[in-house]
Amino acid sequence: MDTERTAAVNIGGEEFTLLLTTRATKEIAARYGGLENLGEKLMKSENFEMALDEIVWLITLLANQSILVHNLRHPDDRKPELTAEAVELLTSPTTSPDAKTPSCRPCTGGPSETWRVSRI
Repeated sequence: MDTERTAAVNIGGEEFTLLLTTRATKEIAARYGGLENLGEKLMKSENFEMALDEIVWLITLLANQSILVHNLRHPDDRKPELTAEAVELLTSPTTSPDAKTPSCRPCTGGPSETWRVSRI
C-alpha cells in the first residue's frame, strides 16, 4: 500500500493499517466539511469526551479501509470490520510527548495530536 497515505497502529495486540482512501475522504468531508477542517474540529471540540469520540471515529474509519480493501481483494478470506466500541475498549489516550498520532498522519502527512493506541 502507498505509505504516504497509511500508518500502522496496534489495537488490542493486532496491527492495523490506517488507510486514507477516496471513500474515507468522502466520509471525512461529509462529517467535517473537508480534510482541512478535521484538525480544527478536533481542536475546537466542546469537551474532552467529544474530542475522543471524534478520534475513535477517525481511527475506526481509517482502520476499516484496509480491512475493506483486503475483503475486496480476498473474498474467501474476509476479515471483520472494527467497531467504534471495540476501538474505545482496546485503546487509551495518553499525553506522552513521544506518542505519534496514527489517526491523523494519513490525513495530514504527519502527527498533530498526542494519541497512542496501546495494547490492553
